Amino acid sequence: MISDHDERLRALVRLVAEGPGALDARVRTRASRLAPLPEPLDAFARKLALGEAVTGADVERLRLAGYSQDQVFELAVCVAVGVAQARLAAGLRALDEAEPW
Repeated sequence: MISDHDERLRALVRLVAEGPGALDARVRTRASRLAPLPEPLDAFARKLALGEAVTGADVERLRLAGYSQDQVFELAVCVAVGVAQARLAAGLRALDEAEPW
């Protein structure tokens, strides 16, 4: 059974990945799925996904490669959505596997 919560989450993911944006929708979709991206986007996305510190130098590397601040922000949002989905799925799996009280 699909809950209202599930539908709203899917709508959010669709909007973030496929809605209007400065970064190509194909890149946003891959980032929201935590799939590999072309460099230098992939290195930045991996740091975000792993919770590693992102520095100004990391952002500047993307800017020097031709990405705008809006594109960098959109990439960060997409990766955050992907990480959130992965953690939610892991939590739900853990609940399904938990022993009853």
